[in-house]
Amino acid sequence: MDTPQAPAAPSVDADVRQVSRRAVIGWAGAGVALGAAAAGTAVAVTRHNDGAAGSSGVSVTDSAAVPFYGDHQSGIATPVQDRLHFAAFDVTTDDRAALVDMLKQWTSAAAAMTGGREVGDGAVDGPDDAPPDDTGEALGLPASRLTLTIGFGPTLFEQDGKDRFGIRAKRPEALIDLPHFPGDNLDQARSGGDICIQACADDPQVAVHAIRNLARIGMGTVSVRWSQLGFGKTSSTTPDAQTPRNLMGFKDGTHNVSGTDTKALADHVWAAPGDGQDWMTGGSYLVARRIRMHIETWDRSSLTEQENVFGRTKGEGAPFGKQKERDTPDLKALPDDSHVRLAHPDSNGGLRILRRGFSFTDGTDGLGRLDAGLFFLAYQRDTRKAFVPLQRKLAGNDALNEYIQHVGSAHFACPSGVRKPGEWWGQALFG
Repeated sequence: MDTPQAPAAPSVDADVRQVSRRAVIGWAGAGVALGAAAAGTAVAVTRHNDGAAGSSGVSVTDSAAVPFYGDHQSGIATPVQDRLHFAAFDVTTDDRAALVDMLKQWTSAAAAMTGGREVGDGAVDGPDDAPPDDTGEALGLPASRLTLTIGFGPTLFEQDGKDRFGIRAKRPEALIDLPHFPGDNLDQARSGGDICIQACADDPQVAVHAIRNLARIGMGTVSVRWSQLGFGKTSSTTPDAQTPRNLMGFKDGTHNVSGTDTKALADHVWAAPGDGQDWMTGGSYLVARRIRMHIETWDRSSLTEQENVFGRTKGEGAPFGKQKERDTPDLKALPDDSHVRLAHPDSNGGLRILRRGFSFTDGTDGLGRLDAGLFFLAYQRDTRKAFVPLQRKLAGNDALNEYIQHVGSAHFACPSGVRKPGEWWGQALFG
């Protein structure tokens, strides 16, 4: 991939503090500049306000920090965390330079927060007469394996026939407008978006803090279109760990792509040279679907019906006719319309996607039923060859459709990783 040469990394504090204070004063708190990014290390650092031993300057340490820098973005093949805050943004400016400047600031902030550090001058260390650079609700919390993953939606490249930022020619062919699938009942207020940020962490406050600070930095350049909180991961990229269960009580993601299976990741997840746009090499395509579960109806269904819908036992998760969850299923022994039979790679020419789904509950629907379900996240090398054919089959035949409905949808191109300080999200696209 032809990647523009990154400028040298800035000095650590002096220049950044000067920029961040100028930004706060000049924008009346609408946007802030950020602290210098630390090298990609698995050590978290927290800033403190007093001079007591162990509480001044920077202090060590949280081994649960996930490295920010690398060939691929973290948060894709990374072991799935416990909590999610996902946000889709609309770009509200026509100024390309302003958008690029925000992406640079976001990158610095992301490097800081994933390392367990505060943004810029922090929540309490800046001037008393200016808004703090960091909102402060994560003070004292460790990094909690926070990962931040960015993606660019189709409307960033072109909207209503307009080349908004001079990048229409760089839109990957794989970044399609997703087709309408049978049974879709999409809420446009919970669909689409120019840019997405996926924040995953083991502490929900850490994930929410990350999205909040990025939204604050982007004020005047972007606005939140929709967001989704998630809990209880429903898929795993670590097959040696216990397989999580969805809100229907069934194990999910038994045969998910492993985050350590480099061949499977290369074959099915990472965009490769020659796949299309060079700036996407090493990246992946993300499909996000908000799937409402009619859990009250499900809860009144018999155990036999529930197991027939999935083609697995509810307790062990074993495919019909087998004893263990990971036993190779005899697909012909499963009901024709069972979810496992229809979705299994052997029924789809070896097609595989990497899933990072989370459960959600968002109050009620106004009719006395829980608004609950699965926030489905799937990464793949080419959505046209993965999610689209798979979903077409499931939407037309899956017995599970009686109990679910897709109510939100979005598609994003997630570029390769930021390899070192001084580089920034989207540099190969906008450079």
